[in-house]
Amino acid sequence: MSQTQQQDETKDEALGFFDKPNNVKWILWVFYALCIVLVALDFVVHRHIYLDYEKIPTFYALYGFLACVLLVVAAKWLRLLIMRDEQYYDKNEEEKPFENEGSN
Repeated sequence: MSQTQQQDETKDEALGFFDKPNNVKWILWVFYALCIVLVALDFVVHRHIYLDYEKIPTFYALYGFLACVLLVVAAKWLRLLIMRDEQYYDKNEEEKPFENEGSN
């Protein structure tokens, strides 16, 4: 076995499942197919509807997507509210020298 073949095998072993582009493409295709099947089933499966807006086709898919988008937007706003600078926790350590440095 040549040196380059050994290096190639080592690179392949070091890569995880999600590091390979073909695996990621395959997973995305499965995800998209599953989404299409679930939306198609929404037209076929009988639902017990209690409220009028539940009659909208793909209501639950749209509701879930909108809720996810709102969570991301809320997280961005919350980040701006509670974000601290990078040295926030180091400021106190720089101001105070270690009290028990020489007591060992």
